[in-house]
Amino acid sequence: MRLGATLFLADPSGVLFEPQARLLVVADLHLEKGSAFAARGVLLPPWDTRATLRRLAATIARLQPAAVIALGDSFHDVGGPARLDPQDRALLADLRHGRDWLWVTGNHDPAIPPELGGASADVFRHGGVTYRHAPEAALTEADGVELCGHLHPVARLRVRGRSLRRRCFAFGQRRCILPAFGAYAGGLNVRDAAFAPLFPGGLAVRILGEQRVFAAPASLLLPD
Repeated sequence: MRLGATLFLADPSGVLFEPQARLLVVADLHLEKGSAFAARGVLLPPWDTRATLRRLAATIARLQPAAVIALGDSFHDVGGPARLDPQDRALLADLRHGRDWLWVTGNHDPAIPPELGGASADVFRHGGVTYRHAPEAALTEADGVELCGHLHPVARLRVRGRSLRRRCFAFGQRRCILPAFGAYAGGLNVRDAAFAPLFPGGLAVRILGEQRVFAAPASLLLPD
């Protein structure tokens, strides 16, 4: 998909990849969500962080990015980094090794501990693209085009008589909202009222499949 002057490849894993700069962009890892819920007495299998990191590792091994930008809510809460299992901490360090890494802060993780490595920023602008966690209500000229997360877009449609609900990229002329990457991250239907004001010129989707992404006409998208 082309956003402004930049061509991004929408990958079926749920990341965007900019081949010229070898830049990988991922949103909403929500690491340590399982342990955050367990602390509140909601018992979930505690393997979400490892599953998320292993899937990200496979994507990085395949695409070989020189740089990674994580668009916020990389951790489910401010205590998430401290709860990382040593094996998961080592896996995260391996993912950062040999490449630039930028943590964009989110509403769940407003600060990233320096010991995790990489750089951090609330907003990052480069090459006519603004990288932030939550979409701005109105984009300025300085924003150029916007890549963000936060809303966890999913699309629902009926295929061969069956209802299908999958994570998706939601995009328009000046912004793309990435799907959540985290194993335990939920999703908000793109037909929800939260999306319409963000795409005044109309919204398009690319739905994640097993091997590729699929376009679906807006007329086929169903509410939950």
